[in-house]
Amino acid sequence: MNYTLFGKTGLQVSRLALGTANFGTAWGHGADIETSKAIFDAYAEAGGNFIDTADVYQFGQSEEILGSLLQGRRENFVLASKFTRGDAPNANRLVTGNSRKAMIASVEASLRRLKTDRIDIYWAHWPDNVTGSDEILRGFDDLARAGKILYAGLSNFPAWRLAHAATLADIGRSLPVAAAQFEHSLVHRQPEADLFPASRAFGLGVVTWSPLGGGMLTGKYRQGEKGRAEGLGGNVFQAENSAQRTAILDTVLAIASEQGVSADQVAIAWAGTHGAVPMIGPRSPAQLTSNLGALKIELTADQLERLDTASVLDPASPPRTPHAWPPANGRSGNVA
Repeated sequence: MNYTLFGKTGLQVSRLALGTANFGTAWGHGADIETSKAIFDAYAEAGGNFIDTADVYQFGQSEEILGSLLQGRRENFVLASKFTRGDAPNANRLVTGNSRKAMIASVEASLRRLKTDRIDIYWAHWPDNVTGSDEILRGFDDLARAGKILYAGLSNFPAWRLAHAATLADIGRSLPVAAAQFEHSLVHRQPEADLFPASRAFGLGVVTWSPLGGGMLTGKYRQGEKGRAEGLGGNVFQAENSAQRTAILDTVLAIASEQGVSADQVAIAWAGTHGAVPMIGPRSPAQLTSNLGALKIELTADQLERLDTASVLDPASPPRTPHAWPPANGRSGNVA
């Protein structure tokens, strides 16, 4: 496993994070406890050390399962969790959203489920479009001073709010905004216009979710599989619903054939060339093994150009300079 320093923090995290939204079955789609354990153990054995969960994942089951799996090896992992949507289907309005009250109630419940005394990275999962950044920052700072969280991050916030919060934290000398998390893939490249530049400007660690477009970029839906297209009610899913998306998938499949690898590995490897830590969310050990294979892929300059061209948002936009994947050395390189 390759490791990288995460933003301006001193955290040395694996180049692929393990998302655990599939740990549990309360959503009606996911992995049972034994399967979740097999995925977790295989990721750890491969050298993975970056775990991401949320109170809403499987309505608390994901955190409960992780709490058991982390016993005896908690310090081997960077543990991240999120709050905003609550840990129940109809969570009370006072424990949802971004308010300090919701934050405090959520972190206490997450700590109990995770069986730990602190969360390493605590994310505001989504903006509630009500609570101001100053209140969110004060809440994060309180939690850090109480030893309940170490770092704070914003997930799925627009770039202007990310920049605003990072600036407020800097001016107020409160707990810094250390990280950003957002969707990014060959079929969702919009963050390259604003979220990536904002994150780089403030030195934030970046985690990107759904590098496979909800499974679309694996090509499995062309074979009649359902997966997230139906399993999560169509949420976190990018459909092959345009000529460009068909061209993107055709390009991914062609390059996978050239490399002698699977399509998911090509899509994840491409996502890793943007300086972010892509987050995978396997539902089986076989999917995990395949996803981890992306770390062994080196896409050629020609292959990167073909992928970029097929998926480009604006034909007039200048070509980017990709990061090495996997990185060879330096701040984004191997860490012993």
